[in-house]
Amino acid sequence: MGWFPCSGTSKKKRKKKQSLDPVQSSSESIRSNPLFKTKEVIKNGGSDNLAAQTFTFRELAAATKNFRGDCLLGEGGFGRVYKGRLESSNQIVAIKQLDRNGLQGNREFLVEVLMLGLLHHPNLVNLIGYCADGDQRLLVYEYMPLGSLDDHLHDPSPDKKQLTWNTRMKIAAGAAKGLEYLHDKASPPVIYRDLKCSNILLGESYHPKLSDFGLAKLGPVGDNTHVSTRVMGTYGYCAPEYAMTGQLTLKSDVYSFGVVLLEIITGRKAIDNSKTGVEQNLVAWARPLFKDRRKFSQIADPGLQGQYPARGLYQALAVAAMCVQEQPNMRPVIADVVTALSYLASQKYDPESQPVQNSQWSPSTPPRSKRDNGKRSSGGGGSGSGSGSGSEKNHTKRYF
Repeated sequence: MGWFPCSGTSKKKRKKKQSLDPVQSSSESIRSNPLFKTKEVIKNGGSDNLAAQTFTFRELAAATKNFRGDCLLGEGGFGRVYKGRLESSNQIVAIKQLDRNGLQGNREFLVEVLMLGLLHHPNLVNLIGYCADGDQRLLVYEYMPLGSLDDHLHDPSPDKKQLTWNTRMKIAAGAAKGLEYLHDKASPPVIYRDLKCSNILLGESYHPKLSDFGLAKLGPVGDNTHVSTRVMGTYGYCAPEYAMTGQLTLKSDVYSFGVVLLEIITGRKAIDNSKTGVEQNLVAWARPLFKDRRKFSQIADPGLQGQYPARGLYQALAVAAMCVQEQPNMRPVIADVVTALSYLASQKYDPESQPVQNSQWSPSTPPRSKRDNGKRSSGGGGSGSGSGSGSEKNHTKRYF
């Protein structure tokens, strides 16, 4: 699945976009681009804070052994991604090379450099530098050794372990925190616009980071409720109101996050053409099941083999269901999603002391073990987890 443009852009608008495309080899040329001036209003940003290094094409070719096939990590809408080692620092990096015949062009390259050069958070991938040497466009990132979330959820290779429930909740909470930073800490807010499992990269201990910011947009400011733009994103993750009208809001990202959370819970793809009928679309398949808790165990990824907390499952599904509401005003803000998922991530599931679920069990009376109760009463990590059973009750009432 790739991202898709919506037809119908006027020639006048297209001409204006093209005027932003030229990027030359020096960092000063990038800093003087009109797009950069709009990014200077990002909180704590500005031209002096663009930390990305500049590289020559020769340096990056040497780092990847002339882009040798055995260094290839993957391929996307932007182009191919290679693993490399910088000779200057001996640092292992991921190098993304723009496909000059591909769909994403200089404008997306520029946006990525500017966004990741100014925005920094533990759950955003770190941009080390870029190359704009002649007609070559390359981006240099920190290397994420565990690949993407998509690699682990969908058709994982035999050497990859099945993601446990605890790891899934950790990844979901971390990805939500990255999105919260974009929505609430940047000023004006940043709409990510292309949240999907393949854009969530995993570092050591499955620490998640959002990557690929080429489609990111500055969000609405003042009395504006949305920004209007041509529809671009990935089929299956795109919010319905954005796909129909081109009106982009922060809640468009929340919808995409809900799809990702459903993938994490179910192990299914957002769009799966190998299935038939309603099962091809994950949201369309899941929505009827949200209404009956007796069917919740049918939604859980069979790869979990029943090793998940029943209460945690239907609370996570409740969060996902709210995020994929058709009406954007019915979706939660991402800060509330972070609070809910951080709480769930703090409730560690131990299959040795807690029951393994099966499809015959009805979650209306979820079992608890003494060990589980002990953990709940002691508080625990995660934003908004509180302490004691009273805090648990408040979270349940507010979010689930």
